[in-house]
Amino acid sequence: MITVIYFWKIKRSSIPFALFRMAIDRTLLRRSNGVTFAKMLGCGKGETFTPSDADPNRWGCLVVIPESQLAWLDSSTSIRAWRHKSVSEFRVVLDPIAATGLWSKRKPFEPSAPANFEGQVVAITRARIKASQTLRFFKSVPPVTASLHSSPGLISTIGIGEAPIGLQGTFSLWESMQAIKDFAYKGAAHQKAIAQTAEFDWYAEELFARFAVREIRGTI
Repeated sequence: MITVIYFWKIKRSSIPFALFRMAIDRTLLRRSNGVTFAKMLGCGKGETFTPSDADPNRWGCLVVIPESQLAWLDSSTSIRAWRHKSVSEFRVVLDPIAATGLWSKRKPFEPSAPANFEGQVVAITRARIKASQTLRFFKSVPPVTASLHSSPGLISTIGIGEAPIGLQGTFSLWESMQAIKDFAYKGAAHQKAIAQTAEFDWYAEELFARFAVREIRGTI
């Protein structure tokens, strides 16, 4: 199985279209032949993870499918509709390296790439934040995101979410696996956030996954 992620930029006049497609494509993709997991994603700057962080001009989707279905997905009704309305499209095809945790009570990514993969990698974090911990979580985010955005080896990062509040995550593209490890294990702000996570137990569900980049089309 491969993981395919799209990000589209649209004009402000197309926001009503985006809201409509977000509502229907969630079901259309999940019911498509061969698709084992699919999520429509709102996007943001990935700085505060509050509603003010949202970017109504950028949207995305994540789909897990057999490799043989990639051509079908790329020409499917849902993807073509977004492509028609977008001013730019970014697509990345990924092979999972490792994944821990759950997303919507599932383990969507089955590792298939080697742990010592050499090349560009993608990291996806996703969490369902407990309502009682929302404010505490928001206060902890800025130092971590500042550290992330300045990390050596980071190519780009986007905030992703299934809802404006409570279902938050990040998509980040890195030059190498070592660059991710350096951020995760050497960054003081990230280490503090890990300690706070254990202390306050602010996630009802969380997932962290790393992927080998197989193919990139477009610019992010």
